[in-house]
Amino acid sequence: MNTYKYEDIELGLEEKFQVNISEEMLDKFLDITGDINPLHNNLDYAKSKGYKEKVVYGMLTSSFLSTLAGVYLPGKYSLIHNVEILFKKPVFISDNPFTIIGKVVEKNDMFKQITIRVEIVNRKSEKVLRGIMKVGVLNE
Repeated sequence: MNTYKYEDIELGLEEKFQVNISEEMLDKFLDITGDINPLHNNLDYAKSKGYKEKVVYGMLTSSFLSTLAGVYLPGKYSLIHNVEILFKKPVFISDNPFTIIGKVVEKNDMFKQITIRVEIVNRKSEKVLRGIMKVGVLNE
């Protein structure tokens, strides 16, 4: 876990990590949320709608932004204030691994808040999600 302090963070600072999304994650997400939409849990249904396989829950994919802020940028001292995301492409398990990338594009000294441009790309370097996060950096 990173421990960036506000004064240590510079514009352009970037952190990234990779994840592999699994069937087990889809099952756990279903258990937690109760989202029974067949696009995410029925292969025949997903194929009947023109997809090559089940579509990974968008909110499961975006949940890795929490890991980005809470573990990597800034890490231990983070408090997410705002997240704006756009789902660019459907996500499929066969497109593993996914790289979650965050880059600091703004700092607000008054509130000790950083703005992070985020994106998630699949193994083919296709952007599946992009967005902006505003994250507070807590005092030690």
